[in-house]
Formats: sequence, structure tokens, C-alpha cells
Amino acid sequence: MRYKRIFTIVLDSLGIGAMKDSPDYGDAGVDTLGHIAEKTENLQIPNLQRLGIANLKKLHGIEPVEEPLGCYMRLEERSCGKDTMTGHWEMMGLRVTKPFKTFTETGFPKELIDELEKRTGKSIIGNKSASGTEILEELGEEEIQKGKLIVYTSADSVLQICGNEETMGVETLYHYCKIARELTMRDEWKVGRVIARPYTGKKKGEFRRTANRHDYALKPYGKTALDSLKEAGLDVISVGKIYDIFDGQGLTESNKSKSSVHGMEQTIEIAARDFTGLCFTNLVDFDALWGHRRDVAGYARELEKFDVLLGQFLNVLKEDDLLILTADHGNDPTYTGTDHTREQVPFLAYSSSMKQGKDLGVSDTFAVIGATIADNFGVPMPEGTIGTSLLNEL
Repeated sequence: MRYKRIFTIVLDSLGIGAMKDSPDYGDAGVDTLGHIAEKTENLQIPNLQRLGIANLKKLHGIEPVEEPLGCYMRLEERSCGKDTMTGHWEMMGLRVTKPFKTFTETGFPKELIDELEKRTGKSIIGNKSASGTEILEELGEEEIQKGKLIVYTSADSVLQICGNEETMGVETLYHYCKIARELTMRDEWKVGRVIARPYTGKKKGEFRRTANRHDYALKPYGKTALDSLKEAGLDVISVGKIYDIFDGQGLTESNKSKSSVHGMEQTIEIAARDFTGLCFTNLVDFDALWGHRRDVAGYARELEKFDVLLGQFLNVLKEDDLLILTADHGNDPTYTGTDHTREQVPFLAYSSSMKQGKDLGVSDTFAVIGATIADNFGVPMPEGTIGTSLLNEL
């Protein structure tokens, strides 16, 4: 065991440029980080710069450093798709060959909506792709006053249901979501996640989503690197959306985050504890608040906030800790539409015990991450997984 603790932090949607097959997904010329740097005057990410982000990728206004602290690599996605679950599952060794269903352009089929109305006894409103905050402004009053049910989707493979915590109650909302999850197990309706979206407030301008969100995710179709670590008695600690993405499988502890800033603060707190194993963090705001909304300035500010906290985090890492920074897909805020973009993602690995940083080239899968973690702790990757370890190259 070279490293006692590994911290893997996913900057959700921070792609670094198109893959060869990106045009097949409608994503020609996409480049999340590159385009943000181009459109942002004086983007301040000095800690990412020190680790080698501008050595990995040419960035407008950010110079590569002569001696990067980290080892860096471009990762390509071997799975089909460009969603959160596919990206994370592949990181931990699973190749997804059938993309999850999305209903962004059409809304959900009438047959599914009819069945959901029958089973919940509620009339459904919405049924379109929308921002969660906007759909509350549009339909929240109607849901409360007429006892209806807001159902909507997004660019991801999700079915989302809103419920007012005072008039509907969180437990009732969760019950409706369990019904929806059961219905969407059918192949023709199979979404990656059903999400309960509780909120408070009585009228427009007052609606606020609460932290009682709950995801009903599909379990990974096989065992991942996380299972191997847990079965070996190691700590597998999650922060943010990781619990929902893996439906808790392979984890020993989970921590919900209120925001990406909070998620980094939690990760810094966990680094102050004594444990042996993996801390796996997802920072979702890059994607949820800025990427889907095509807000370049917001995305840039979030990166700068992250970079400040990254500096604090680097200061608390010990010599036998390894940090891996990566992403699960792209979401180019300068691109057309509101969907994720299929892109390469960064791999930045750092430990103060490394002699020097270096360029590790390109990998044809995200699964090098899980394979490297498993190799470090001397546990086998489960049967049927993909990926080879980079441990000896770090």
C-alpha cells in the first residue's frame, strides 16, 4: 500500500475537449474548460495551474508551469452515453453499453404518465425538460392549490417529482417517487434516476428547494472497485451525489452536501480524520447550476471558488495521501441546448511524496481511476470490469 488514503474528487461536467465520436452525440467542437477560459477575462485557478491543468490542456490566459506538481492525463469514455451515472460507473470499472433513456425533447410518454397518475391518484402537470427552480415558479402555486403533481425531466436520464414539504409532506413525495422508480424499471422507460425534489414556500418568488432531495438510482449492474475496497475492510467514504449514483453500493459512509463549496469543506474535514481507504467526492454545482443553464460566468466563478478550497485541501494532505481530480462528462456552457457534452475529462494526480509531475498521455477509459485505487490497496478488481492501473506511473 503506497498511499494510506486516496481522495478522488469529481468536478462534475468539467470536460476538456471533444472525443473523436463526439459528433455522433451532436457534440462537435465542444470544450467545457477551454471555452470557459476563452470567454473569461483573467480566470483565477492558481492551484489547478500548479498541479498542471494548463500543461494537460492549452488554456487561454493560463500558462503551463515549468514543473507541474501533478501527473496528468486525458481520459476518454469507453461507455456509450454522456451522463453522470455512466461516467462514475466507468471510473469504478463498469462499461455501460446501452445509454440510459432520456426524454429531454419529448417529455415522458403518455402511457407512463397515465400509469403514474393512476398509481398516485394525482393529476400530473409539467412533463417537460426544465430547470428545477423555473418549473417551481411556473407551476408551484398550481401544485399546492389544486393538489397536482409536478413531474419533469432534464438533459440527464432522470424523472423528477416536486413536492411541497408543508402541503404534501416529504414522506408522501418519497412514496410517489418509489412508484415512479418501479414503473421506470421497464426497458422502454428506464431512466438512471428518479429524484424527489422537495421545496418550501407558498407563492412565486418564495419557493426554495430543500436539502431533503432523494435519488432513487439504479444499482450498478455489477460489482465495482468500491465493492472490492469495502469487502477488504477498507473505508469507502462518499461526499455529495456519490451515494445516489451508486445507490449506496460499496460505501461504508456517506455525507450529503448542500453545495459544491460545502462538499469541499466536508472533504477537508474528512482529511483531518484518521482512516484507511478512499474518500470519493462529487461536486455537482458546476453541472447543475452552471453547465445546464449555459452560464459561463457562473461556471467560471464556481471554478475559482473550488480553486481556493483546493489550496486549503492541498495544505492538509499528508505524504502518504493521493489526490485524484477528474470529471464524469462535459457540459460546455457555450454550446447549443442544455444537454451534457461528450468530452475527454482530466486526470490530475498529486501526492507530496511524488518526485515530479509528468504527462501520462491519453487513456481510452475512465476506469484507470478505479483500477489504480484497487491496485494501491492490493485488492482485485471485480470480474467483468475494465481498466488498468496507473500506480507504477505515478
